[in-house]
Amino acid sequence: MSSTNQKEYVKWLKDCCKNDLPKVGGKNANLGEMIKADFPVPPGFAVTVEPYKEALSEGDLTREIQNTLSRLDVKDIESIGKASQHIRDLIEAQEMSPVVEEQVRRYYRVLCHEFGTTDLPVAVRSSATAEDLPRASFAGQQDTYLWVKEDRLITAIIKCWASLFTSRAISYRMRMDFPHEKVFISVGIQKMVDAKTAGVMFTLNPTNGDRSKIMIGGCWGLGESLVSGEVTSDEWMVDKVVLEIIKSTISPKSIERIVDQNSQKVITGDIPSDRQDIPCLGHEEIIELARLGKRIEQHYGSAQDIEWAIAKDLPFPQNIFIVQTRPETVWSGEKAESKLKTTGDSKSDVVQFWLNIKA
Repeated sequence: MSSTNQKEYVKWLKDCCKNDLPKVGGKNANLGEMIKADFPVPPGFAVTVEPYKEALSEGDLTREIQNTLSRLDVKDIESIGKASQHIRDLIEAQEMSPVVEEQVRRYYRVLCHEFGTTDLPVAVRSSATAEDLPRASFAGQQDTYLWVKEDRLITAIIKCWASLFTSRAISYRMRMDFPHEKVFISVGIQKMVDAKTAGVMFTLNPTNGDRSKIMIGGCWGLGESLVSGEVTSDEWMVDKVVLEIIKSTISPKSIERIVDQNSQKVITGDIPSDRQDIPCLGHEEIIELARLGKRIEQHYGSAQDIEWAIAKDLPFPQNIFIVQTRPETVWSGEKAESKLKTTGDSKSDVVQFWLNIKA
């Protein structure tokens, strides 16, 4: 093995750019791009794909993974599930090399120091090299771990490595005829946004591809309850040209994902009755999000699928953060016409459409 001390195992997100996609995956490359463009992105760092590659090589797992996957039939859901669990167990049993662990902990402590603490909560997010590519929806197939502190950081990173082989990810790569061995995984570690509200934003109307509109969907608490389908979002359609709200749909919201301050873990909590039926975003927040979405689209030169969060503990507009952006792939792809024929404009259609394209 070559000298590991000469390898770049960890890289600050602010130093990442689109050319680093093979090193840090699509998600982290995009975050770096946005930081350079002065968008409000939580700071952090990326663990490059090298530690993942070395863990599989040193554990002699590559051959076992290839043999396991080569026997699968894309229609055999049960076998894919068993193969996924087998591979994830193998990877999670690996230990991170001392050299990599030392670098990760050092970067984490520098990030903590920046915010005047020794135990900064972070979000640990998978970032695959086949993710956030135009005309493909690989995004969202790997795992994310929220409100992680140093005692769980290394374990969370290894679990993100293993999540490259979720049943969903394996099936999707098989359906897309994308070779498993050509996908690698980086991990992003970002300062956690303790969100009062979070959600998604499309810089077009996702039901019909109208590029003159921006659709914003949000829920109380952390955005994972929306992504998982646990809640139905509030939604706003905004005119992209004049930045005016042209349609609002407010849904009953009975639960939210929040941080339990006693256990320091993310839990699902009940929303008090006086907050269940009120909008989770104010007018100025909606317009500021739309303004950011418009700028991000202009920066990338294409329609975007954006995730955002609004912090509890900061004043407007410093409380608005962009935690991810990726190319919109449905209306940018060749099958937009067929999507339009099967998708309506009702509230339920918009929500289901968004969940379907994440699936």
